[in-house]
Amino acid sequence: MFYAHIVVLYSLLSICSTNESKIKHASKPVRLFTEEELQRYDGSEEGQPIYMAIKGVVFDVTAGKEFYGKGAPYNALVGKDSTRAVAKMSLDPADLTYDTTDLTESQLQSLEEIFKGTYKVKYPIVGYTSRRVLNEDGSPNIDFKPEDQPSFNIKDEF
Repeated sequence: MFYAHIVVLYSLLSICSTNESKIKHASKPVRLFTEEELQRYDGSEEGQPIYMAIKGVVFDVTAGKEFYGKGAPYNALVGKDSTRAVAKMSLDPADLTYDTTDLTESQLQSLEEIFKGTYKVKYPIVGYTSRRVLNEDGSPNIDFKPEDQPSFNIKDEF
């Protein structure tokens, strides 16, 4: 009888630990970043993740530290929404913005290809800029579609 209790207890612990490990390994919920919050992740602080936003989607680009870290060639792009710079393939300070006003059709197409083919494939999404989710007046952006993003599980996120 004692042996049977041990086997049942062991089975229950195994099941619980399996479920617990699934919970621990689930991806973290994404978050909403203000411009000020995003600036904290610009690669200047050792040990801190490096974040970059494109089209209002915040990516963790820490894995590309040699490109985006402090002193790296593309460090100017991190800690902000650099949509315009990516579209224009520019590091000009004037282009380090989310603003896509007056971009050419070719630049917009390039932006979409880089966004989908590089960033969405290569880097995890950790959040969205408040500008992506909310309009200037604070009302919800009805064009925001989190389900279009990879690694985004609506039931886990909302």
